[in-house]
Amino acid sequence: MTQGRLQTLVRTIPDYPRPGILFRDITTLLKDPAGYREVVDAIVARHAGSGIVKVAGIEARGFILGGAVAHALDAGFVPVRKRGKLPHSVRGHDYALEYGTDRVEIHLDALESGERVLLVDDLIATGGTAEAAIVLLGQAGATVVETCCIIELPELGGRARLESLGVALHTQLAFSGH
Repeated sequence: MTQGRLQTLVRTIPDYPRPGILFRDITTLLKDPAGYREVVDAIVARHAGSGIVKVAGIEARGFILGGAVAHALDAGFVPVRKRGKLPHSVRGHDYALEYGTDRVEIHLDALESGERVLLVDDLIATGGTAEAAIVLLGQAGATVVETCCIIELPELGGRARLESLGVALHTQLAFSGH
């Protein structure tokens, strides 16, 4: 499948969740067996045999991708969730939003020190949530090898934000705008 064909599988919803935003919806890509397989297989191919022990997926679409990638890499899966969603003892990291703050959390027993982790999500925009997840995983003693997303919105600067932390970003598609 070509990159152009993959791009046509992503639905764009204008003015969601607020006016001026073009929401890039991957549910239309996920329902296409060949498209879903291609994006997962591309991530797996990058990291097969690289010693990834855990795949961390950012809530919620990162769970859909991360679980499939973890299975294919024979790795464990770590859900990175919003505040208050995990039922056991957690470690958390607060991060700034445009108006206010948010928090991501993982279970205290999700990782062992020194484990090689791949961070997965559907889309990178400003990189705030991914940055918070990287910091959180690092506080748990893990080494984040790379962040993989299907979509990048390059104009919003997420790549530079992650690279400033020393974490590479790999994406399969880029869309202009917000």
